[in-house]
Amino acid sequence: MRTGSVGFVRSAYVSFSAIYVMTITLLVIGGSLVFNALLDHTLVTLKSKVDVNIYFTVDATEEAILAFRRQVESLSDVKGVTYLSRDEALAQFRDRHQADELTIRALEELGDNPLGASLSVTAHDPSQYEGIVQFVTETSEQAETTIIDRINFNQNKSAIDRLTTIVSVIDKITQIIVMTLVFVTILITFNTIRLAIYTAREEVSVMRLVGASNTFIRGPFVVQGALYGIAAGILTLILLYPIAYYLGPSTDAFFGLNVFRYYLEDFGRIFLILMGSGIGLGVISSAVAISRYLRI
Repeated sequence: MRTGSVGFVRSAYVSFSAIYVMTITLLVIGGSLVFNALLDHTLVTLKSKVDVNIYFTVDATEEAILAFRRQVESLSDVKGVTYLSRDEALAQFRDRHQADELTIRALEELGDNPLGASLSVTAHDPSQYEGIVQFVTETSEQAETTIIDRINFNQNKSAIDRLTTIVSVIDKITQIIVMTLVFVTILITFNTIRLAIYTAREEVSVMRLVGASNTFIRGPFVVQGALYGIAAGILTLILLYPIAYYLGPSTDAFFGLNVFRYYLEDFGRIFLILMGSGIGLGVISSAVAISRYLRI
């Protein structure tokens, strides 16, 4: 520990280079955490806006509709069901067309409410809607008197399929980009630390000649690697604070998630991931880099 700390301080330029490169690595990891949070929040928001509406005939009784609602809610794929009565449907129709006098006048001339009740069904995942619609259709066909007028699944199916494909593609692209960036920065970090050890190659050779063990030689460099990781982790956390603060209002307006609030609320997990990644990267890179000079 003492020798590694002394080497960390004495080799200030090399230490700065290693910390600089490792900070870039950790910024990539930290940025991927924030980006994944934005992506997950966006996908959850998109999924919540996709639903299937089941419209009932005007002569369907409320008891029959509520009984059918309980059947739909019992499905494991169903996340939630919202009931809209005939009176509520009429009130919403009036609000949407309050500026259209011709439509309102025609509605008043009818005298009776021409709109039926409806159920808005949301699933846990967009790919589950087809199974839900199949269950609704089969249940309606088996009944003596059908109370279902229509289902808007066919109108929404293209949007649901498109959303399912987008979700899958974005997840894969994100994983590939993050893995590629992290792999490249890890290679740069490894080479930087190996350069730091290269400057001390003569010292390593002398220690081997006087009989020093591999553990004795490797120890200080591993400590230096850990110190690189700690310093880079602290620096990354400091840099992420103003970045998240600056981007917070923009991400809140565009994605619906304030990254600065996310950074503060999830700081404990971010701290552990960045510090653990920095220390692990420094220790492993140092241990692998010094192994070249420990071979007989």
